[in-house]
Amino acid sequence: MSAFFNGTGRPAAPAPGPAGLHGGPTSSFADFLASYAPGLLPGAAGAAAAAAAGPAPGAVSVPGAAVPGAGSDVLRELPHATTIVAAICDHGVVLAGDRRATAGSMISKRDVEKVFRSDEYSAIGMAGVASVGLEFIRLFQVELEHYEKMEGRSLSLEGKANRLGTMIRGNIGGAMQGLVVVPIFAGYDEENDTGRIFSYDVAGGPYEEHRYHSIGSGSVFARGSLKKLYRDDMPVQDAVLACVQALYDAADDDSATGGPDITRRIFPVVATVTEDGFRKLPETEAAEYSQRVIESRMISPDGPAAPLLAGQERPGLESSAE
Repeated sequence: MSAFFNGTGRPAAPAPGPAGLHGGPTSSFADFLASYAPGLLPGAAGAAAAAAAGPAPGAVSVPGAAVPGAGSDVLRELPHATTIVAAICDHGVVLAGDRRATAGSMISKRDVEKVFRSDEYSAIGMAGVASVGLEFIRLFQVELEHYEKMEGRSLSLEGKANRLGTMIRGNIGGAMQGLVVVPIFAGYDEENDTGRIFSYDVAGGPYEEHRYHSIGSGSVFARGSLKKLYRDDMPVQDAVLACVQALYDAADDDSATGGPDITRRIFPVVATVTEDGFRKLPETEAAEYSQRVIESRMISPDGPAAPLLAGQERPGLESSAE
């Protein structure tokens, strides 16, 4: 952000740019940044570098369009974040992510965090190009804080989801160059006393998901796991355990998703958002859930089975409070 300051340490005089509807400053920090320093927007530098790299061998050039294969060798080597799961629980929502980042067929990092607090009553996770995704998350956090300071109130949960969609749409050029970021947004809706989940495509979305959802390379396996484990109005502890089970299943079938690493003490990042606000589980608590899943898999490698008869017990999903 040094571009905003002069040698005195005070904010530099801003260049002319768009203001709010009534001539005052805009309540969107992303719009402010796009007006005063567009090069600082997520993906801007990377998209320029990919475009400069030129098309990949054999790529067909279309006048006026971005080249999907541009800089493909470079893009393949960028660290990519993988699987995130979310599940609505009793009066809230759970968001959990594995810790692995891959660059092509290599594991580039084993302890990446992909789930973050966006504000007091919402959380965000991301899959895709890790560096661009982390920039998006930081910008979105500032966006929500800036709006609250400018307007004197916070956005509704749906308003936050729509604002995130607009920001993603602004990166469509970078996405077409291969710098794809796909987030998942979840939070507690104070008006309806319930958790809500929103997914996105590269053009912005958003799409509200019901009950549970997953994104990333292992998402198909994670959703399949949640399909058999999830039930409506799950207590928070059960939803957390179901999400950790789903991440384990994703890691079992997807090489880009990392499972719990006992020897290195690396466990999924898990967050809950309820009427009490955002809470990231301490590492010791995440380790307890992971250890419980691992112990159950020593007995049943394929994980807990869904009951076919009403009233039948659900192995491995007993409340952790017991």
